[in-house]
Amino acid sequence: MSKGKRYTDALGRYDRQRLYTPGEAIDLVKSLAGAGFDETIELAVRLGVDPRRADQIVRGSLSLPAGTGRTQRVAVFASGEAAAEARAAGADVVGADDLVARIEKEGFLEFDVAIATPDLMAQVGRLGRVLGPRGLMPNPKTGTVTTDVGRAVVEFRGGRVEYRTDRVGNVHVPIGKASFDRAQLLENFRAVIDELLRVKPAAAKGRYIRSTTVSSTMGPGVKVDPTNVRVTDEELAATA
Repeated sequence: MSKGKRYTDALGRYDRQRLYTPGEAIDLVKSLAGAGFDETIELAVRLGVDPRRADQIVRGSLSLPAGTGRTQRVAVFASGEAAAEARAAGADVVGADDLVARIEKEGFLEFDVAIATPDLMAQVGRLGRVLGPRGLMPNPKTGTVTTDVGRAVVEFRGGRVEYRTDRVGNVHVPIGKASFDRAQLLENFRAVIDELLRVKPAAAKGRYIRSTTVSSTMGPGVKVDPTNVRVTDEELAATA
């Protein structure tokens, strides 16, 4: 598939082989984001893990300090007091068997995150073939199976994101919008890298962070030096 003129022009505005610092990469990506909408800035990290082995799957969720720039639509599988708590916290849709049936029979999928209380996971499990491939299946490892649904709704609506290695060990995480300032994007970048280092599997051998790239929705990827991905307090302070 051929690339558009804007994309091709962007490729000629920087050294595609150079490995940049996180701050330099963010500056470049912001300058290259020229679409007619507020593009999402994404961080892609190739990890030195084998996702085929259960003990090397990297998966979880984290709250981005500066948020994501968009409000996530949250669906909650809960009943009784937990359902009332979810509604009070701002969940977009709340239900139990009725919500399961709506997804099964009507194909309802107008949400970005699904949260469930543990007691409803037996029913939600029936939706595995629908929610699983879309990355919407609630899971305790990502904080989306919980008894504290109110807190989970607030966090995911406000800037909590999920991450998981794909079949070749890549992790893709949105770290904000092109309209964010440099400090906000750098702060979110640091949060993601720190989280990935924190959850490094004990079974992972050799270099853990193999490659790192920052890009916007419609723009090309800018490579970050994988040996220099840690953002220091001093760098953040100088940016602010």
